[in-house]
Amino acid sequence: MEARHDLCGPRTLFTMDRQQFLLTALSASAGLVLARCTGAQNPTETMNETTHAPEAATSSKLMFEQMKLPYCYDALEPHIDAKTMEIHYGKHHAAYVKNVNEAIAEEKIGAATPEELFKSVSKYSAKARNNGGGAWNHNLYWEVMKPGGSKPSGKLLDAINSAFGSLDAMKKQFAEAGMKRFGSGWAWLVDQNGKLAIGSTPNQDNPLMDVSEFKGTPLLGMDVWEHAYYLKYQNKRDEYISNWWDVVNWDAVAKRLG
Repeated sequence: MEARHDLCGPRTLFTMDRQQFLLTALSASAGLVLARCTGAQNPTETMNETTHAPEAATSSKLMFEQMKLPYCYDALEPHIDAKTMEIHYGKHHAAYVKNVNEAIAEEKIGAATPEELFKSVSKYSAKARNNGGGAWNHNLYWEVMKPGGSKPSGKLLDAINSAFGSLDAMKKQFAEAGMKRFGSGWAWLVDQNGKLAIGSTPNQDNPLMDVSEFKGTPLLGMDVWEHAYYLKYQNKRDEYISNWWDVVNWDAVAKRLG
């Protein structure tokens, strides 16, 4: 594979000695080129050949795609480090996209959209469910973050105040959802027929899936899998969650609310 340089420019990765379960991912990513941010608006090129659907999936109506990052790998520092971003986006997310498109082709899934697939995901394999969720969830995750973050206002802030009493109260409840999710999963802020609600899902499930006990239209999603934070925070998930608010893109959340 030939790594492509993007507008942000290249930077070389350095090795890192962490917990054993992460060493494989680190060594696999050592050959990638890491983008160095020169401006928040510079897009990052996808740097993994697994991003796009395999040829076998092209006959299906549905094809998941990995969004292009709207910022560079180091743009969210110090809150989310560049090495985590590079592995998370270039390896984990890219693999979800590749694998779900394989599952769509193998199982001849006829859904036209991810949302249609999720409505009946219980009919399909664990491969389709886990990787479909992983592909979709991460696209939302990258979208609802940006360098420097932002603040909610207008209709979104009114909805938050109505549902939770205050922004601080909403953040506290959201953080609790992330902390109480045992093992891997996601914390969500969703729209439930015009009313905001907070909950969590295990693994790569999301509130659009028919298998989910917590349902709604996702507005904000936080990844609490260890691969999202372990290189920087180790087992301190609470610190990751606390610092994550500094990069939340509330403007993107407001657009999803409509």
